[in-house]
Parts: sequence; C-alpha cells; structure tokens
Amino acid sequence: MSALLLQKISYQYRKSNLPVLKDINCNFECGKVYAIIGPSGSGKTTLLSIMAGLDRPQSGEVFVDGTPLSTLNLDAYRRQKIAMIFQAFQLFPLLTALENVSYPMEINGVSKTEARTRAQELLASVEIDETTSQRFPSHLSGGEQQRVAIARALASGAQILLADEPTGNLDVDNGMNIIDILTALAHDKGYCVIIVTHDLQVAERADVIFRMSNGVLDTES
Repeated sequence: MSALLLQKISYQYRKSNLPVLKDINCNFECGKVYAIIGPSGSGKTTLLSIMAGLDRPQSGEVFVDGTPLSTLNLDAYRRQKIAMIFQAFQLFPLLTALENVSYPMEINGVSKTEARTRAQELLASVEIDETTSQRFPSHLSGGEQQRVAIARALASGAQILLADEPTGNLDVDNGMNIIDILTALAHDKGYCVIIVTHDLQVAERADVIFRMSNGVLDTES
C-alpha cells in the first residue's frame, strides 16, 4: 500500500489567476527515496506543504495509508505520520543536540529518562556520538546540525520523511553524507523519504525522480 497517494491535486494562490499545481497524480511507497526537482517557483515546496498537511489543495485528495487526509486530525497527522527536515536545520539554540531530540518526545508525554535514552540511540544512528550530543547547535558543524535534525524527525516515530532542500546549506561532502543517511533510512529501515531539491547530484541518488515544471509533475525515472 502507498504511504502517500496524491490524486488530481490542484492548487492556486489567492489573488492569482495562474494555478501553482495542476492535476498532480503520484504515489509514494515506504522503502524508497523520491526526489522532486524543478526551477524556483515551479510548485515543489507548495506540493511538499500539501503533503505535510500545512496547505489544502483546492481540488483533489491526499491519501495516507489509504485514508483521505481531509478526514484525519491534522495535528495528529503532523505529530505521528510525517516529519519535516529543513534546509535551515531549525534547532533550538538554547538546547543541546540531545535535548533537541528528546524535547519533542517529552512534551508528548514520554518520561525524561526514556526520552533521553531514545534520543541518544537516534543520535548514534546518524553518527552523533555522546560527546557531540552534549553540545549546543552553535558548536556543531552544518552537517552535524542536519544530522541532529534528522534524529529529531525520527523521534516522532513517523514513517514519512519530507525533506525540503536538506543539503542546501552544506558543502558537497556533508551533503552527500546526509543523503547517505536518508537513503539508508529508506532502504534499510523502510521509511518513505521525499526530498525537494535543486541539486541534480542529490536527485540522482533517489530511486524515483519527479520533475516539476509549470505546476505539472512528470516522472523521470
């Protein structure tokens, strides 16, 4: 079964006569990495926002594990089903790496001890050791910050990872390391990983490449 299925998704900004998304149909499965490429303004980020439940399409439907997204509690969906990874990392500056990962679990009712233990395990899975986990974001490299952000995304238990330009602020080596981690999560752990990127080198690592142009989504591979 599809992790996410988009059927006839169309979207148009208010006060605009031009549709941003036109009748989008696509299927995303667990265990695969998907890349969505295209020029700025082509609708990539808007499509990601609709998949994240942050925007609603004017027409069409998103299905999550076969259930229409329009029938689900969006807060619960965003907490439990999907997790976002951003270009700018968006870590809490006054929390350590460990606390950045454990805090979302704690506010969802997990005990502090259990949350810290789980956070340490998740950080280790993305190559952040215990010493580094005690540092604040300002003392982490860009690559380390993005790995912490991935660990925080995994802490929700979501199986769908939506990554908006996750390598955009990184050099080539660190960027490819992040893609290696995301690919392993899909292929080895069964996550559905959807990456919006302008970087063709990143896109080429995906199992399936979608190209967005003028609001239309086409499959490249």
